Amino acid sequence: MRIIPLGPHVVVRRTEAEEKTSGGIVLPEGARKKPRQGRVLSVGDGQILKNGERAKPQVNEGDRVLFNDYAGTEVQFNNEDLLILHEEEILAVLS
Repeated sequence: MRIIPLGPHVVVRRTEAEEKTSGGIVLPEGARKKPRQGRVLSVGDGQILKNGERAKPQVNEGDRVLFNDYAGTEVQFNNEDLLILHEEEILAVLS
C-alpha cells in the first residue's frame, strides 16, 4: 500500500535529524531540530488551472527538496513519519 497525493500535493520523507553538532557534541532527541529537507516519495496530478487543464508538477519522485519548518501535515503511514505538502510550500529542489 502507498500514499497517492491528490492534486498539487506531494508526499515527503524528512531526512534524518543531525545527532551531533559541528563541534562533535551529541544532541539529545528533544534538542534536535526537525530537518527542513526531505526526499519526494509521491507526487499528485498537479494544480488545476482556471481553463480546466492541469499544470505539470514542478517536482518529481526522488527529488531532494527544501521546505519551511511548519510546512505541510505530518502523517504516520506504515510506522513511518511522512509529510504531505502543497507543492507551493516547497522552497527549492536540491541537486
